Amino acid sequence: MARPHTVEILDTTLRDGLQIEKTLVPTDVKVVLAEKLIAAGLKQIEVGSFVNPKKVPQMADTDELLRRLQPHEADGVEFFSLVFNLKGAQRAVDAGAKNIKLVLSASEGHSRANSDASVAEASERLMAAADYARDEGLRFDITTAVSFICPFDGITDAGHLVEVLRPFVEAGSHGIGVADTIGNASPSLVRRNTQAVREAFPDRPVNLHLHDTYNFGMANVITALDLGIANFDAAMGGLGGCPFAPGAAGNIGTDDLVHLLHREGVATGVDVAALTEVREPLIAAVGHGLTSSLSDIPATPAAFDDRFAPASARDSA
Repeated sequence: MARPHTVEILDTTLRDGLQIEKTLVPTDVKVVLAEKLIAAGLKQIEVGSFVNPKKVPQMADTDELLRRLQPHEADGVEFFSLVFNLKGAQRAVDAGAKNIKLVLSASEGHSRANSDASVAEASERLMAAADYARDEGLRFDITTAVSFICPFDGITDAGHLVEVLRPFVEAGSHGIGVADTIGNASPSLVRRNTQAVREAFPDRPVNLHLHDTYNFGMANVITALDLGIANFDAAMGGLGGCPFAPGAAGNIGTDDLVHLLHREGVATGVDVAALTEVREPLIAAVGHGLTSSLSDIPATPAAFDDRFAPASARDSA
């Protein structure tokens, strides 16, 4: 499989990046952060999740945030939000959402910790949201948490992962997301399960959601690129983590991901230098430092010399 020449990045700073932060970030600040990400060239932004605000208080303003950012849709920016049940899908429609991500655990242990239900029960509940979203004209994607390894059940079987996804693909899911929720998947495991999903559903784009708990994140990006994956999630500065997955650290950094892809000759449409404008307001919002490699570098990395780009990238220019 040839590497893609262009990659689309879904920035999930406002959702996954903030959901476990103890300091509640005001909506006005979230708007500023989103607009700085957009100014840097990001065209896909995950703004939050339609969940019980008592369980995830940081996401209580997703409705308002989505409404306030919608004028940017005229410039080609797409906004996404997470949905776990029919009520969440209804809230998304009421807020004017056009794109939602349905989230289902791929393992029994994580499903019960995350949704108080078995995988089968959660799948049935989520299918009601899928049917509703489709009938209302929303684009929906299906994403599986712990797609590679679970903190409760261990390694996720590739065949099982495919079967968990299948009903939603058949119901009309636009794309498929596979998430390394605890950031413990090695490149070989990412290759095995991602390839199984691609082979099972060759007509659907696959999105990779990676965390960087054990510094495997960028190695897994390279592995996915070699599989032809052209869609990745990331959060600015490496923020994030799942409150229901013990041991999960932050996402791969949007800044680090863009830098790596550009060094590999893969276009993103994102300006690394402009991303530095997000750092200070983000640090002020959460009250602590960031963990991405670039967050500790005061200067923007030097422009990449095309002589060192992969031959495929040079040939496509």
